[in-house]
Amino acid sequence: MPIDPYAEAEAPASRYLHHLNPLAKLGAVVPAMVLLVFTRDLATPAVFLALAVLVVLTGARLTRRALMLLLVGMPAGIVLLTVGFSVWVDPTLVSDTASVLRVGGWTLREDAVAIGLATALRLAAILALALIGGLTTSGPDLVRAAVQHLHVPYRIGYAALAAYRFVPRFGYELSVIRAAHRVRGHHGGRGPFARVARGWGYIVPLLAGAIRHAERIALAMDSRAFGAHPTRTERHLVPFRARDVVFVVAVLTASAVVFAVTFPWQLP
Repeated sequence: MPIDPYAEAEAPASRYLHHLNPLAKLGAVVPAMVLLVFTRDLATPAVFLALAVLVVLTGARLTRRALMLLLVGMPAGIVLLTVGFSVWVDPTLVSDTASVLRVGGWTLREDAVAIGLATALRLAAILALALIGGLTTSGPDLVRAAVQHLHVPYRIGYAALAAYRFVPRFGYELSVIRAAHRVRGHHGGRGPFARVARGWGYIVPLLAGAIRHAERIALAMDSRAFGAHPTRTERHLVPFRARDVVFVVAVLTASAVVFAVTFPWQLP
């Protein structure tokens, strides 16, 4: 039987992000993420990036892979995005600035690098803020919180959750199908064409397994009278506690202070 991808061990109390309401983590960072889209300076996204990484490192339970992606992958991505966006800047907009690199008739200007770096930092800051909730929130908890506190119809929430849970199920069944093919000696050779041929061989059993799984889900939902009543009782409650209010207020206050100090918008 496949392991439930949402069955996680209880996080220690020191990893406080796991013990917060999903809506608190979402509502605390969304205003800053929206406002960061309209910034063009270097300081504002850099500060938000540093603060978001600090919150994730101190409050989230990270695997070694996640830690490497955060500390190594994100800086590498910022460098690559900076170079990419710098190259795409219109040369006429930065023609009056000092040159950084010259290759033949092409010149990379200082302001082009600044624009590329600002864009890369802005994207990285938005991603880092999203990781505060993304790394510490499971799909079922988010759906339960939305149904309980935002009054999202449970028919929509749990139907979407059931569809979302098909993804790890497909991954598990694909691994089983591949293992079965290897046991039966259906290697199909090597090279790109052999890989494509093997992929076509996975489609039919994968679709058959998906149909069987969908039928079981439908029968399980029908047996529980899903959709028969306007509301449902919840076995697992996701309360909105005082610590959630404190977290939201603290993050919103810090965001307001950062924007007030840096003020990345020019007044007419």
